[in-house]
Amino acid sequence: MPCKKWSSLKSLQLGQFGEYYAKMEFASYGFDVYTSEVDDHGVDFIARDTKSGTFYEVQVKSIFKGNYAFIKKDKLVMDERHLVCYLHFVEDELPEIYVIPATAWKAPNAVLVDRDYYAKPEWGINCSKRNQALLEPFRADKFFQKHSSTD
Repeated sequence: MPCKKWSSLKSLQLGQFGEYYAKMEFASYGFDVYTSEVDDHGVDFIARDTKSGTFYEVQVKSIFKGNYAFIKKDKLVMDERHLVCYLHFVEDELPEIYVIPATAWKAPNAVLVDRDYYAKPEWGINCSKRNQALLEPFRADKFFQKHSSTD
């Protein structure tokens, strides 16, 4: 069982933990997980659904303090094979995990935002308490119920 004192971790450590935790979550549902040593294309790992054979490119975003995470638009391909695994950390609890297909940003809303800043356009996750209900359809357990080989 992890320590769960997220406030004691530096931002980089929290991000590393989030990536490992996301990989373990996918593996626990029967996905094959392939790790890249360098994240230069916005892909933290590849997950293969052993039931369908589909490969997914996964970008992990971890948040402890604050409510906003973003992905540069040039780092996220807008198709069903690209996923964002969003982990929301709360002190003394295991993180809440969401799996969001990149195509969800085709219909932006209060939680999945489209920001076309001049120099660096981005897709954002605006996870405030007010927006929580909009994030619910992306809970990881719902994704894994549809895609896992452990049923």
